[in-house]
Amino acid sequence: MIRSEILQPVVVLLAWTMVMWLWMYVVRIPAMSKAGIEPNDARKTSGLDERLPAEVQWKAHNHNHLHEQPTVFYATCIILAIVGFGDGMNALLAWIYVGLRIMHSLVQATANVVMVRFVLYALASLVLIALIFHAAIFAFDIHF
Repeated sequence: MIRSEILQPVVVLLAWTMVMWLWMYVVRIPAMSKAGIEPNDARKTSGLDERLPAEVQWKAHNHNHLHEQPTVFYATCIILAIVGFGDGMNALLAWIYVGLRIMHSLVQATANVVMVRFVLYALASLVLIALIFHAAIFAFDIHF
């Protein structure tokens, strides 16, 4: 059995994705009802972005974002856990990544200040690059 600290932030980000999923539906279903949109009508229209308030759609957009770059994070963390490099600094970097992604979600789902989102996304990306670099060190047997 693989026991690695890096799996904890992975599980937290997975759980956060489900929190955003729930938040999306708690807000979206009443908004669709208020707008007179039947569930099957949503597939026939040009899209919900045009028919629902932006504040409602921000949650859905963030839920989608949590299925994009974080998939690279999950793969990287699993590789690091399998090869035995999922503790210490890599676990810390993973926690930092998760914290930045949760902050990104909260900003996007509430105030949606694009420059704040961009900075959080950029910082999270740099942390992810560091994790990928650490995985590459093992995968390509790089010695410094």
